[in-house]
Amino acid sequence: MGTKIDRMKTHDRLIEAAIEVMSAKGIAGATTREIASVAGVSEVTLFRHFQNKEQLLEAVSQRITALQIEALTNQDEWTFDLRRDLHHFAQLFDQTLEQHEALVRMFIGEAQRHPDEAMGVFQRAALEKREKLVVYLQQGIDRGQVRSDVDLPIAVDLFTGMLLAGMLRRHAAPIPRGYNRDRYLAECVDVFVRGIAASEGTT
Repeated sequence: MGTKIDRMKTHDRLIEAAIEVMSAKGIAGATTREIASVAGVSEVTLFRHFQNKEQLLEAVSQRITALQIEALTNQDEWTFDLRRDLHHFAQLFDQTLEQHEALVRMFIGEAQRHPDEAMGVFQRAALEKREKLVVYLQQGIDRGQVRSDVDLPIAVDLFTGMLLAGMLRRHAAPIPRGYNRDRYLAECVDVFVRGIAASEGTT
């Protein structure tokens, strides 16, 4: 039992170390040797947990989307009040983006230089989260809350795109804009819900 727990702790330390090193140096600059060093283990130990850097990168991308996926999977938390549920999702999404801001920027920056390594892995994890929100909105259509003519994948991309842009803007240009983070999230939800709702009375 102790050995299994130790392996899990080492596994988690390696992922956190990979996040730290990749955030600072990008995919190409992050070596398995340095990641192992930051995690406090040998490079051999790293390869016992992950066969290569690409496998480690996939674990990193899954880690930064895990919070949203967990929330979206737990249907008991959904109230099917569009505004309440989407505001809750927006807060979780923004929280995770903020927590891993440097890593998100790294993935965006690496997209052109290493499209298969960077965006390919990242998008596979993001698509799972995206699909679960699409399923939730489809249930909204079935319940008469969401317009039946809404293209749900596009709608989800628009919504998450607004949230991503807000986080990037906060860090890229931290100047007064006349609103704070919470107000921005609330307005994103309001604009989105007004656009997809079957009628205002259902939100």
